[in-house]
Amino acid sequence: MQPAVRVCVPTAAQLGLFCRGCLSRVRTWPGRSFSSLPRLMSRWNSQETSSPLPSQETPRVLITGGLGQLGVGLAQMLRKQYGTENVILSDIKKPPPHVYTSGPFVYADVLDYKLLRELIVNNRVTWLVHYSALLSAVGEANVALARKINITGLHNVLDLALENCLRLFVPSTIGAFGPSSPRDPAPDLCVQRPRTIYGVSKVHGELMGEYLHHKYGLDFRCLRYPGVISVNTPPGGGTTDYAVQIFHDALSTGHHECYLRPDTRLPMMHISDCHRATVEFMQAPECQLSLRTYNIAAMSFTPEEVAQEIRRHLPHLKVTYNPDSIRQTIADSWPVRFDDSNARRDWGWAPAFGLEELVSDMLRSIRDKRTNEGLPVS
Repeated sequence: MQPAVRVCVPTAAQLGLFCRGCLSRVRTWPGRSFSSLPRLMSRWNSQETSSPLPSQETPRVLITGGLGQLGVGLAQMLRKQYGTENVILSDIKKPPPHVYTSGPFVYADVLDYKLLRELIVNNRVTWLVHYSALLSAVGEANVALARKINITGLHNVLDLALENCLRLFVPSTIGAFGPSSPRDPAPDLCVQRPRTIYGVSKVHGELMGEYLHHKYGLDFRCLRYPGVISVNTPPGGGTTDYAVQIFHDALSTGHHECYLRPDTRLPMMHISDCHRATVEFMQAPECQLSLRTYNIAAMSFTPEEVAQEIRRHLPHLKVTYNPDSIRQTIADSWPVRFDDSNARRDWGWAPAFGLEELVSDMLRSIRDKRTNEGLPVS
């Protein structure tokens, strides 16, 4: 028999930390002292705090690391469903004008525990999407910083989610697997043992979230993303970023130099599928989830295969290969394909984009973007 959906109810004894379905397992949580007189942090909050609390059906969402590849698009999707004022984007960088004016935006450093607590309390946050992270190649170049952001920042978020009974989403990645993992396909549950600080931090996050779920009832949810392909943000230091850059190069210069071998096959996904998977997963009732961390898949391809598909539209595209030893080693330790059968069975995951649809959409979107910006199109 499936367990009942957990309902979060604050109690004086637990300081609001634990869910009703898990109170029998509660031990004293080593919480942090509460801050006094929290500041109002958001420019829209002074008016909104006087309004009634949103209904249980309407989440209040905070997205950390929101100016990366995924945050802005996810915020747009959630705002369409739940209202602009109920989705708060945050980062440590200054947002471009169109992001700042499109909905609530605040400064938030995931290493600043007190600031994060103030944002959650003042804005009555109920869902937290934690996108702040240093990606694989960038993390290898600065391990100390990656450890701070990817692990210390994660622990701040875990503590606050437990303290405030939040539904917490933390993405994982193909980088959570290592050379001893099954590669074709990689199942949800298997040996992982990654060899990058990025991958190690993601496995750590998966296990900590699952531990806090089983011990204290934290509503922790995690998807292992494949390489995500998007026109909206430039490549950010990931090993799969060639699959974004090749489209820009195809339409600007007609030449792309790839840092991976032409036969390097990796799982990939269109960003709209990634956003949709995240929203559908967050909306899924807890009773439907047999796991806390799921693989999601859409397609797998090599640099040469995506180049060939682009050449159906742009026959002049020239691709040369100059493998970077660091990124190639990382890619060679990752899965070739994901087994996402559990996600499909438990909460109905199904991708909309294959390689052909992805290439057509990316070329059209980048062409329009360059035209609107007055840039030449090859």
